Parts: sequence; C-alpha cells; structure tokens
Amino acid sequence: MLRRRFVSTLALAAASPLAGQARKSRQVILISIDGFPAYALNDPGLPLPTIRRLAREGAAADSMQTVNPSVTWPNHTSMVTGVTPARHGLLYNGMPVRQGEGKPLKVEPWVAKENLVLAPTVYDLAHEAGLTTAEIDWVAIHQAKTITWSFAERPLPTDAVPREMIAAGLVTEAEIRDFAKADIVLRDEIWTQAAVHILQKHKPNLMLFHLLATDSSQHRYGARSLGGRTALALADARVKQIVDTVGDRATIIIVSDHGFKTYDKVIQANAFLAVKGFQEDVWVIPEGGSAMVYITRSAKKAELAPKLRSELAGIAGVKAVIEPSGFEQHGFPPPNDRMADMVLLAEDGYSFGGAVKGETVTNVPAGSTPGAHGYVNTDPDMNAVFVAWGAGIKGGTRLGSVRNLDVAPTIARLLGLDMKNMQGRVLTEALQ
Repeated sequence: MLRRRFVSTLALAAASPLAGQARKSRQVILISIDGFPAYALNDPGLPLPTIRRLAREGAAADSMQTVNPSVTWPNHTSMVTGVTPARHGLLYNGMPVRQGEGKPLKVEPWVAKENLVLAPTVYDLAHEAGLTTAEIDWVAIHQAKTITWSFAERPLPTDAVPREMIAAGLVTEAEIRDFAKADIVLRDEIWTQAAVHILQKHKPNLMLFHLLATDSSQHRYGARSLGGRTALALADARVKQIVDTVGDRATIIIVSDHGFKTYDKVIQANAFLAVKGFQEDVWVIPEGGSAMVYITRSAKKAELAPKLRSELAGIAGVKAVIEPSGFEQHGFPPPNDRMADMVLLAEDGYSFGGAVKGETVTNVPAGSTPGAHGYVNTDPDMNAVFVAWGAGIKGGTRLGSVRNLDVAPTIARLLGLDMKNMQGRVLTEALQ
C-alpha cells in the first residue's frame, strides 16, 4: 500500500501545474449522464432540446470511445485521469478483494480514493493549484482529500453540504438519512439540487456531477426502450437546471461513460465451472458484456490456464477469451492483485450473469428486455457522448470521434493546468 501511495505522489508531482498558471476565474462543470449512448444523441425522435442546443452552439463529437471494461467506474476514472485502467487501476465499480486461496473474490466499493485510484486526477491537479473542487455522486472518489465540497453517492446528515441544504430547507434530514433507500429518480433530483446549491453558494472552479437514472432505466428496460428514452429526456431537463444556474460564463462539458445493448440470454460462467469441477479453483466476476476470470489457487495457474481457455471458449455466446498476451492491446494491466487471468467477451444478445448453480446459458424471463454494457469498446453501441459549451469553447465545432481519455487533458487546459504523461490529448480544435 505504501508503494502505491508513493508512486501516486510521484506521478502527481510530475503532473503539477506551473506556478501562477491556474485560471482561478474559470469554472468548468463536467456532467456525466450514465449510459447515454452516442446513437441516442443522433436519434431525432428523442427529445433532448437542451443538450442538442449546447451541441449546436458549442463543440460536439460524433462519438466518444470508452475504455475496457466499458463499465461505470473505470470509464469515469479514465475521464478524470486521461489514462486507461492499465494505469489508473479501476476494473470494476470498486476494488476486487481476494479472500484467500480457492475462495471467490468480492468487489468492495467503499475504498478511499487514494488507495483505489493509482493515477493523478484532474481534480487533484486543480486542488494542488489552489483551485476549488466539487463532486456530486461522482465515483471512485470516496474520502478524496482534494475535493472541497462533496455531496456523495451516499450522503450523511453530518456532511457539510447536506447540512447546508437541510438548513436552507432544500432537503430534510430524513431524506438524507434514508437516501440510499430512495428511488433513483428522486436521488437524481436531489443530486441536481445539490449541484445547483454548490454552484450558487460556493462557485467551485471544477465540478464533477453524475446522473444515474439513465443507467438504471436501461438496465431494467433495455437499450432504445421507452423507459430508457424517458430517462434520457429527463436527464436533459436536469442539464437545463445547471445551464440556467451558471449560463455561458462557465464551461459545461457533457459526457457519458458507456452505451447500452439489449440482450436475451445470460451466460452463467460460475455455474458452468461448478459443473466442470473448477468451482474451488476459479472465480468469474461478470461485467455485463464481459467477465473477468481469476484462477484462485496460485499453484494451479500454469496447469489450469490452457484447460480453462478451451472450456470457456466452447460456451455458447462467448465471443472471445482474452489471455494476458492480449491485455495491453485492450488497455488492461498484466495479471496482478486486481487484474484477472483471462477476460471473456460476449456475443451480441448475451450478457454474463452471477449465478453459481443451474444451466450455463439461460433465457431472460419472458416479457423482459434487460440492457447491459461492458462489451468490448470497439463495439459502436458502447460509444459515449461528448458535448462542450460555454466559456473557452469554439462554437460550431464538429469533432468526429474522440476518446474519453481526452476529457481530463482538455479540462486541465481550460483551467490553465498542465496534465503530463497522459494517453489522451487536449481537444485544441474545440477551444478558443
């Protein structure tokens, strides 16, 4: 752990801005609409009046490529670090925890940011430069020391910003105390109120704001569904609340972390391994369109790897088995404490599930049309959105295809910071 902190500190020092370079008069608001596919922005039948106006008046990409795995926390972390999971270390919506030889892994979300994220973030740089920072429902940011104002995914009544909102009559103490039990639509509403409150009262230089109902709706009802489309339209109204609060004196950047696909079959890889007698030696963590395979007995890795590759490749719906030789190509780190020994990719129409018993491949319940992400990032359906508008943005700019690795360097440039050693680039063509 000490080594990780030391490496992260060195990286942050190497990326620190030049003295006096930070623009303390500038304000950048990064709004992430979870699961907003690029194809949805291009659908003329979907009412998105605010986002489309910002795209028309500002800079917009045809699509933004995600990183692998195309799930929420790894991609949000790439958007604030400018590097792939191979460098920032996020592979799940939390930290994979090994519970011992021959035992399943679990994913723990509530890990302090300094132990979870292994690369410097743009909000770290902003804080180091004397700028103020804020986050509302951002991810991989638990107990971050470089965030000035926070309204967390699971806020507490004793937290500073919720206390301010309770005192102002914006929320009740009961709403904060029972926040995690509330419907996701209500949570999105309160998160939006928190964003508006922080912008009006504290005016941070950098705000990170994450909306989540769009993801929940598409998981339940599927891609291109009425439920999913309704959630996206509602997210547009949330964006309008932010725009109405700050106007064009701020820079507003709208992004998403991944797209969505609908599936009708589920691959239960752990159930398959149990039937084959591997259940005490191998564990699979499903991530929708992909899955991570861990050989949990270190002494058996060399023996089991070729057998597993052959067995898993034969499952219906498994598109590919990626071995360590292919990890770098896909942006994964080599096998380590966090990284798996193999990665499985699903065919269209299939998603990986977590059952440990039963049939290997099952149909979804009759009448349901669930959605998933996590498919390989070269799948166009996984492409996300990028729109920038307001101060410092060149109007009428069309960017073609960009990468989410480009978001952090571009924010850094807008704030007058120098973010070094990035895998992304500054989108200079979108800047005045």
